[in-house]
Amino acid sequence: MKKGVFIVLEGPDRSGKSTQAALLRKWLEERGREVLVTREPGGTYLSEKIRKILLDPKSNIEPMTELFLYETSRVKHTLEKIIPALKAGKVIISDRYTLSTTAYQGYGRGLDLKTVETLNRIATLDLKPDLTIVFDMPDRIFSQRERLRSGRDRIERAPDAFRRRVNRAYKRLARRPGVARVDAGRSIDEIQAEVRALAAKALRG
Repeated sequence: MKKGVFIVLEGPDRSGKSTQAALLRKWLEERGREVLVTREPGGTYLSEKIRKILLDPKSNIEPMTELFLYETSRVKHTLEKIIPALKAGKVIISDRYTLSTTAYQGYGRGLDLKTVETLNRIATLDLKPDLTIVFDMPDRIFSQRERLRSGRDRIERAPDAFRRRVNRAYKRLARRPGVARVDAGRSIDEIQAEVRALAAKALRG
């Protein structure tokens, strides 16, 4: 079905995903590739509306409700943005995809992992990224950035224990097949060099 390449950037909040996505996009476009940068939750009109609900500090959302909202956003995002872009031969760079749901709602919220993985598979129509890069936050860097966080949205205001569970989950999930771990405790340039090397390999197939 797909002619393009699907790259996902994953990791806990403040791990540098957005910065690295922008740099990778620039590098790919300079090499003549057509690139779509998107995000989850979000990426479409409906999905962005759901994002606002999920991140609103005033929203009182149970873990299972939260899971279904993320999956609803995902299926719309996959159908409306990702699959058409792949068919058009573009390189898609997504800030988060299914691994985030496993980390945050599965390990973080404590929901049944089998249920989370099943809903991930349904919401993506079995679509899998060509490459998932996890920005692994060393514990000392994670603690430093935790102290600096402003806690603007609902997820950022979650208890520290929840956020530590998520960070530990990403360390575990980074060992999965098709997932590459990148040390996010280094300089931006050092991280980008490794991200480019991984992306170049994915583009070669």
